[in-house]
Amino acid sequence: MNKFLKRLLIILSIVALGLFLYSYFVENIFATRLSPKDTVEFKFNDLKLKVTYNRPYKKGRDIFGALVPFNKVWRTGANEATTFSTNQPLYIKGFTIPAGEYTIWTVPKDSVWQVMLNTKKYPWGVDAEMKPMWDPNYDLLEIDVPVEKLNSVVEQFTIGFDNTTGSLELTMAWDQTKIAVPLDTTNNPE
Repeated sequence: MNKFLKRLLIILSIVALGLFLYSYFVENIFATRLSPKDTVEFKFNDLKLKVTYNRPYKKGRDIFGALVPFNKVWRTGANEATTFSTNQPLYIKGFTIPAGEYTIWTVPKDSVWQVMLNTKKYPWGVDAEMKPMWDPNYDLLEIDVPVEKLNSVVEQFTIGFDNTTGSLELTMAWDQTKIAVPLDTTNNPE
């Protein structure tokens, strides 16, 4: 056997072993995620917005006030911390959000949610004790948004952008709950 084939076999063996060890000790890259990763984007003229998050399913469970407790910080999805990025400054209820990438954290309540944009990047959404990794010292924005009760059930947690009425909103919906965060590209006072 020539040297090239021997080296190729050694390299392929090392790569296979590395994938196996990563899959076994870190994350099973061959298994389907229980809360799949998703990305939603919004583009209009020069504005580009993007949210990357993980989408847990309801699976017959009680969600808000149970699986996701009221009055406690939630990582707003599952697994990794949810990220939001904008390539242009935005204005949200009087707060200026510079172009950049942020993490989204929420505090669900029965009739209103607190929404926070945080400047710190987190490797995961919760620590070993299942407590949110959120550090309030890095919050750029903290606002309250009203809850809308839905008539139908949203089975899988969903984040989206809604511009159907000419007013851009970042929406989050799961179970029979929906919130909408108003996004403005001009600094218009409310």
